Parts: sequence; C-alpha cells; structure tokens
Amino acid sequence: MIALALCIVAFLACYWAGRRSLGQGLVMLLVFGYFYGILRANLLTSFSHFIFDAGLLGLYLSVRWSSPADAKRSRAARFWTILLILWPALLVALPFQPVLISLVGLRGNVYFIPLLVIGSRLKGKDLVELSLGLAVLDLVALGFAGAEYFLGVERFFPFSPVTQIMYASRDVAGGFFRIPSTFATAAAFGGAMVGTIPFLVGLWTGTENRRYRMAGLIGIPAALLGMLMSATRTNFVIGCAIVGFLFLKMRMSGTQRIIFVLIICGIGFAALTNARFQRFKSLDNTDYVSDRIAGSVNRGFFEILFAYPMGNGLGGGGTSIPYFLEGQVRNPIGMENEYARILAEQGIIGLMLWLGFLVWFFQGSRIAFSNGPLATTRRMTWCLVAIGFGTAWIGTGLLTSIPGTVLIMIGAGWTTARPEASPSAANLGKRRWRLQPRNRAEIPAIS
Repeated sequence: MIALALCIVAFLACYWAGRRSLGQGLVMLLVFGYFYGILRANLLTSFSHFIFDAGLLGLYLSVRWSSPADAKRSRAARFWTILLILWPALLVALPFQPVLISLVGLRGNVYFIPLLVIGSRLKGKDLVELSLGLAVLDLVALGFAGAEYFLGVERFFPFSPVTQIMYASRDVAGGFFRIPSTFATAAAFGGAMVGTIPFLVGLWTGTENRRYRMAGLIGIPAALLGMLMSATRTNFVIGCAIVGFLFLKMRMSGTQRIIFVLIICGIGFAALTNARFQRFKSLDNTDYVSDRIAGSVNRGFFEILFAYPMGNGLGGGGTSIPYFLEGQVRNPIGMENEYARILAEQGIIGLMLWLGFLVWFFQGSRIAFSNGPLATTRRMTWCLVAIGFGTAWIGTGLLTSIPGTVLIMIGAGWTTARPEASPSAANLGKRRWRLQPRNRAEIPAIS
C-alpha cells in the first residue's frame, strides 16, 4: 500500500509541478528519480517498480504539447520521437515474447523518448530551475553516500532480488561495496552525478544571484566526489572528459578558473589519498580493458544479427526485467552493449532508426556550439550526450537508467533545438530570479 500511495503522490506532484513550468516539473521528477533506488530496495512490492514511471506519466500529461510557440523549435524532435516509438509499438503485436515481457520491453524502449520534445522546449528560466534543483539533489545524494561510506551499504539496501547486482559488486579496495547513494546501482549514482555537471557549471558561471551561484559552486565538487564514491570507471572517464573540455574550451574569468583548479586539485587529492576512490586505476590494465571492449563490441553481435534479424522481441534482448517476471523471457540474450540490446529487441530496422537519430543529433552540433546566452551549458551538455552515445557500445542502460536517461534525453532535445528568440536575452543575469509559475515573470537564462 505504501508503494501504491507513492505512485499516486509521484504522479500528482509531477503533474502539479509540470503545470507550473517545465523546469519545476523536471526537478520534481528527478526527486523521485534520485530516491527511486532506495525506495524500491526497501519496498519489495510490484508497485515500487512504478514510482518513477508514475511521476514521468504525470509530467507528460502536464505538458502543453500543442503549444504553437514551441511547435517550431520542437519539430525535428517530434519527428524522431514518433519514429523511434512507432516501430517498437508495432513489435508488441508480434508473438516473440509473452505479453507482459513485451510491455516491460516497450516501456524500456520508448518511455523516455518523449523527453526529447520536452528538452527541445526548455527555456532559460527552465534551465535555472532545473540547475538549482540538481544542485540541491546532488548535495542530498552526497549526504546519503557519506552515510553509506561510514555505516555500510547494508544499512540502507537490504539484500533481496532487487539488490543482488549491488551485493555482487564488492570489488572496491578493502572488499567494500561500490556506493549507490539513493540510486538503484552505483553506476546510476555516478552517471547522474556526471550528468549534472554542465548544469551546475552554468548555474555557477551564468547567474548574477549570489546564492544561486554559490549553489552551483558547491554542487560541482559534490558531483565530482559522488562520481569517485560510486567507483564506476566509465563515469570516471566521462567526468574527466567533461572537466577537461570545460577547462580548455570554455570561457571563464581569472577568478573562476582559479577556483575551478582548486576544486579539481581537492578532488584529485581525495582520489589519490583514499584507496576506496581508486578503482579507476584498473584502466591501466590494458589487457583487461581490451578484453572488455572486445566482449562488448564483437562477441555475439553478428550472431544476434543473423539469428534474429527481426529481433528477439521487446524485453528479450537485455532490457531490465523485474525479478518476478524474469522466468517468462524466451531465449534471453544479453550483451554489455546498448546497440546490441537494440538489435536484439528491435531487429535491424530498430537499430537503423537509432543510427539515423544519431546522425541527426551529431549534425546538430552547429546549433549546440552557436554563440548565445546559453552557450556554456549547451556545449557541455551536447558533449555529455555525445560521449554517452559514443560509449554506449561498451555498456548498457543509457536509455533506461533512472534518472540518468532523463538528463541524456532532455539534453539531446535541448541542444539540437534552435535557441529561443527571447527579448530578455540582452538583460541576461541582470534581474533576480524567483520561483514563479510559468508566464508570471521572466527568469534570466544561464550560460
């Protein structure tokens, strides 16, 4: 009953916040996304798996999809959203998998895709709201991670079928668990921390309100420290790439550059003096890395292509299935490769559609790197999404991670939509920002 009540609360809260503004709606959704893992681990009922889904449904229903003001900017995102949803929807009618497995697979393949359109409609005020919310949520997540660091993960995540993967990841120096904070896995924790960095940098460098700039400044080291505590190598590499891009390519004042260097030095000192933060050192083992990449890219990919050219059915190729339905999957296939998962479930047609989407996204770099009041956050976000899709062939979960996929999809939609033509852009950062309903006041954008 508690889990069902939380589903209802998530739906109503996200719907209410989304009616106020897209930024507030996304923040409310991310609140449930951040706490989804710990809630699901402690509420072992089927309804606990749908808490985040209920919130996302509430956000979808709150959006004014027919708004003429946003229709032009979101035209391309709408086209790809419809295309990427239509083919999996048709596959549900084919008898590859049982109905329940197909429905779970449909959710995993299409449920996050409409966030592309939502991302394409984000305005400056929405970015400020979202960035401020992420700063607060990152600090909360770091607090939980610190408690798990000192008290143990077992205090927060009891062993169950839901947490089996977590308990199998006791490979941190000294025999410790990877830290998941409030997320379903340590990888989801690290991925979310890395995904917030572009928004936190924008909040720090692009607003005039000192409190919001301070929130962004505090949130940056919190996100980087959370990335280290998660002990996930891929997120460490992506985080380093984002930090390097920011330092080398982004415009910062002399004071900001000094502060940023001090933050990196502090995080680097913490990493080098604590063995529990050094799991990334295994990247020096070139034989292990090459074997891991070869297994993700080559092993079984073409076998899947020739054996299942139309796919093994939604849910039959690696989409996460609730433990109480796992036994119903026919001919289960698994590879640590997101593109192999798409091939295994949607066949060659589905894979070609996603590759077409990626061509469109990478062509949008000229929009993402255009000058304007949102340039810093937009460029960093585009690079984050590009790295995410570029490394998806050595892992899974890019399109189903809670809440990391939210940041990926809205980032893809926002960075490929032409910047809004706002008369307030000339007054960027000159007025104080307040949390108000949509259209009640202009809120300055972040850069």
